Amino acid sequence: MEAARRDPHAFEALYRKYVAQVYSFALYELRNPHAAEDLTAQVFLRALAGLSEFREQGAGDESSFRVWLFQICRNSISNERRRQRRHPEAPLDTVLDHAAPDDVAERAADRQELARALAAIYALPADRRRALVLRFVHEMSAREIGQVLGKSESAVRVTIHRALRQVTEQLRQPRGPAH
Repeated sequence: MEAARRDPHAFEALYRKYVAQVYSFALYELRNPHAAEDLTAQVFLRALAGLSEFREQGAGDESSFRVWLFQICRNSISNERRRQRRHPEAPLDTVLDHAAPDDVAERAADRQELARALAAIYALPADRRRALVLRFVHEMSAREIGQVLGKSESAVRVTIHRALRQVTEQLRQPRGPAH
């Protein structure tokens, strides 16, 4: 941090350490790889510009910079959503193709289950969805999530519990007829 404050070129180490996490969070929220890339770049530009004002929270707290980045990202996502409401665009379908079984029927069933799970997560209220993503994708603690979302640690735990319960209930509901 101190080296990056003195020399903007030293910021590259911080960028490399956190870029994938910030991009992943933006992708989960925006569901568009191109928008997530653009937003990630904006987050790091804002962080670099505001680096002189950033202050570590607590002695030895290595994650406070990460929390600060995620706060910038959350605010940037809110700004992007406002922009999208004012200037809607036709969304492009994105496909996340992970290593899948060789069996086409099994691959299709896996994709249907993944789509169902993602649909249940995306149907959650924004605070619950964000809490789940930060906890299970970015492996943040309840304290860190609370700092990012502006909630207490106990409120984060309740939010995650309710989100998991809601997703579980949604996935237990019988599927509709096949089309």
